[in-house]
Amino acid sequence: MSRTLFVVTIAAIAAASWAPARAEEKLDRGVAALRNEDGQVYVGWRLLADDPPDAAFNVYRQAGAGGAAERITSGPVRDSTNFVDTKTPKEGDLRYAVRLVTGGAEGPPSPASAVADTPPGASYLRLKLQGPYTAQKTAAADLDGDGRLEIILKQPDFNTDPYQKEGYWKKSEDTYKIEAWTLDGRMLWRHDMGWSIEEGIWYSPYVVCDLDGDGRAEVYAKGGDGDPREPTGHVMKGDEWLLKLDGRTGRVLKKIPWIPRLPQIGEYNHYCRNLLAVAYLDGKRPHLIMQRGTYQGIVVEAYVGDLERVWQWKSWDEKEKYNSQGSHTLHCADVDGDGRDEIIVGSCVVDDNGKGLWTLGIGHPDTCYVGDIDPSRPGLEIFFGIEPRQKSGAVRLVEAATGKTIWANTEPTVHVHSQGMCADILAEHPGQECYAGEAKGGTQFWMYTADGKCIGRENIGGLAPWTLWWDDDPQKEIILGGKITKFKGKALLDLAEARRGTLAADILGDWREELVTFTRGEMRIYTTTIPARTRRVCLMQDRLYRNDVAVQSMGYNAPPQHSKPW
Repeated sequence: MSRTLFVVTIAAIAAASWAPARAEEKLDRGVAALRNEDGQVYVGWRLLADDPPDAAFNVYRQAGAGGAAERITSGPVRDSTNFVDTKTPKEGDLRYAVRLVTGGAEGPPSPASAVADTPPGASYLRLKLQGPYTAQKTAAADLDGDGRLEIILKQPDFNTDPYQKEGYWKKSEDTYKIEAWTLDGRMLWRHDMGWSIEEGIWYSPYVVCDLDGDGRAEVYAKGGDGDPREPTGHVMKGDEWLLKLDGRTGRVLKKIPWIPRLPQIGEYNHYCRNLLAVAYLDGKRPHLIMQRGTYQGIVVEAYVGDLERVWQWKSWDEKEKYNSQGSHTLHCADVDGDGRDEIIVGSCVVDDNGKGLWTLGIGHPDTCYVGDIDPSRPGLEIFFGIEPRQKSGAVRLVEAATGKTIWANTEPTVHVHSQGMCADILAEHPGQECYAGEAKGGTQFWMYTADGKCIGRENIGGLAPWTLWWDDDPQKEIILGGKITKFKGKALLDLAEARRGTLAADILGDWREELVTFTRGEMRIYTTTIPARTRRVCLMQDRLYRNDVAVQSMGYNAPPQHSKPW
């Protein structure tokens, strides 16, 4: 046995043998307070997974940080986790908190939240940045262990692609900076990624999670040394690292070698494709997943604790065709129902033990969503849009556990492109609708129901429309033309100049989702003020959903999926 294999095997045995209770992300009530168009204050808060079935809530208002808290609900709120204060003063420093009521007894108050300093009806929180920039990527995690999420962004919003033809690649204009912000508008720290990291999403992955188990999230990012640029601006040599940054200060705590530029992965366009993700490989502890390669050879490594490697997987070591199956993001989900997450690399899946589970062998998917897409079937499904030319079957739904095709399109395709869409946007069809389209010579579009009925052939307004829960019904809303709207229905909110989202996630308030966007010098976190008549446990406490939120800070953005239907 080689020394490398021996070390990896010992690490894997240690990882499997140490089995504490599952690490849970601590969350507070996430109280959000915003004025609606009438000047009344909408208040939303979280229902948590460990709340008892009889959980109800009293809402309190206080004037100023030192004012006395006054209960403003006549009785505990039981059927939702929001409340509209119709008797609020029109001005003044108002703060809101909630108290859990269970078994007839009232608990301690949640942290109080001030009313957002935005115009009535604006439906967003506003954070002023330290310059006239916008962000390319955004993450959300608790950096200090207080149960309140912070925002970790990467700026500026500039992107170049390693592809060397057709003008995709551009020389970097600046260096990327990672910044950590509190939701009340304080910048905690800034980390300059430096000139060894080119200004493109494939060179600069980062994710945020509590890997070492101290109750505070760390930032994990690709890094390098000095300025190794060629005269052309390309970075083709130099040391490469996986950095662990302290979530409270941004200080580099540890660095280990990044997966090297290997000939099996390919030349510059191929080895510059880098990804990170979070997976619960033992079902209990988060593991960091590092990947290099997409279109040719692919290497995946798994780490736990203080960046101890558990295993390494190489696509070319498999007997079947695992090369060239990578996607433009990573999904991590328990596809086989054993309680442990697998890594959905793209058109192939790596098991929790670092062995290939299955592969389609038909090439790279631009579209890849993993979730309970068809609730009438057991387990999870994966919706694919395959980029390379296919005689048929480029748009398909498969069983996540086996890769077996459930349904597929029958037409030849040229280039199914971008992230597509997978969400329940139509009440008349059970399950989620699946949408994909072509580009680069192709002209076809498809909208399928979860059971495979084609219900649309038109471009619905882009190849990758985002979706999110915004109003009170089980169907998601869709973002088209800079507006949050019902699909083929009325617009619910105009995003104005903040049209491009960088994160969709349930980061505050009740179970409806927030949209993080930017204008020059300003971050806007859009959150609904539509009263709900229902309640649902915070979506971030669903493991598949949380894993999907974690990877929105790298690769192509795709709205997160949920492991359970409505």
